[in-house]
Amino acid sequence: MNILKDLEFRGLLHQMTDAEGLEKLLETESVKLYCGFDPTGDSLHIGHLLPILMLKRFQLAGHKPIALVGGATGMIGDPSGKKEERVLNTVETVKFYSESIKNQLVRFLDFDGENAAVVANNYDWTGELNVITFLRDIGKHFGLNYMLAKDSVSSRLENGISFTEFTYMILQSYDFFRLYKDHGCRLQIGGSDQWGNITAGLEFIRKNEENAKAFGLTVPLVTKSDGTKFGKTEGGAVWLNADKTTPYEFYQFWINVDDKDVVNYLKIFTFLSHEEIIELEKQFNEDRGQRSAQKALASEMTKIVHGDAALAQALKITEALFSGSVAELTAEEIKQGFKDVPSYAAANEDISLVDLLVNAGIVTSKRQAREDISNGAVYVNGVRLQDVSKIITKEDRIEGQFTIIRRGKKKYTLIKY
Repeated sequence: MNILKDLEFRGLLHQMTDAEGLEKLLETESVKLYCGFDPTGDSLHIGHLLPILMLKRFQLAGHKPIALVGGATGMIGDPSGKKEERVLNTVETVKFYSESIKNQLVRFLDFDGENAAVVANNYDWTGELNVITFLRDIGKHFGLNYMLAKDSVSSRLENGISFTEFTYMILQSYDFFRLYKDHGCRLQIGGSDQWGNITAGLEFIRKNEENAKAFGLTVPLVTKSDGTKFGKTEGGAVWLNADKTTPYEFYQFWINVDDKDVVNYLKIFTFLSHEEIIELEKQFNEDRGQRSAQKALASEMTKIVHGDAALAQALKITEALFSGSVAELTAEEIKQGFKDVPSYAAANEDISLVDLLVNAGIVTSKRQAREDISNGAVYVNGVRLQDVSKIITKEDRIEGQFTIIRRGKKKYTLIKY
């Protein structure tokens, strides 16, 4: 299927320059395209997933993606979608962030074969610019009125914008120009908030290259059905780095997607075929209680970002917590699944279950502890214990590190040694 037709089905087309010309180019050539990722942290988050997966979609359709790390623009700050100035990071910090993000981007794209992907860094050409060259050879092509009319700038005028962030549009335009000239890159893609920067780059290329043919394409910004921002949870951002958001947490984010959003997210984020998505939508609407669409979405996304082994681990943890058979989990899996539950650091010695319940703050008194144990409300590593004289020993530790206590149906406490 034509790549643009596929994107249209998935609701991933927002704006395009010269749609007819771009469609013809994509049908007749293997096109180089790029998307930029500014290193504002040491990890990308799921807000970055859509443009990353867009590059992958174009690669699967036979085109050549360039993932551009903003080693230079990351030190300036993009005003797009922001109400106030970003905090400027040090050169060393941005270099560290840039390398971290580069290592993440290479997991998603194929760097072998005829349409191999490339990771570039705009510091390679922007870092060597001197101020005279920037002002005379680049800045003179950008009219003040033209820049002020762009939403990324105009939306900031009321609260103020520094000259530093004001120049961001020029630097991004120069990126497109250098990639066009040095790498033959013909297409820039990005979120809808990047439209002004993308079209400014096209105008700069047109002024500097005769008979230039370059294009821009944006995707819609992803939101939830209730209008709130996608990708935010009570715990903060959902990261692509497994050390910051574990594969289990990542899986849980997607499995808990609202019914109103899930089919849309299947289209936007997964590589399932049109037929598979339509069938899933049918199954989902026939019996929403089975949550078939959410299960498919969570599985596909965890597999894409973290791989098959991490998905299997996330499914194992999910099943163990649902069934209560937590003794089957490894220590590493317990760290993931019980990351946010209350915990207690116990002494490395035997202790009565009654005393442990009190010391860990699970109950308020020994009388309550004995009552709960007798009534069958206390589970140790998934096993119900009703012996009030039970002593918790090293035999009750999973891999010598953890004992999991459950009081009632869902109140877990992690005992750490």
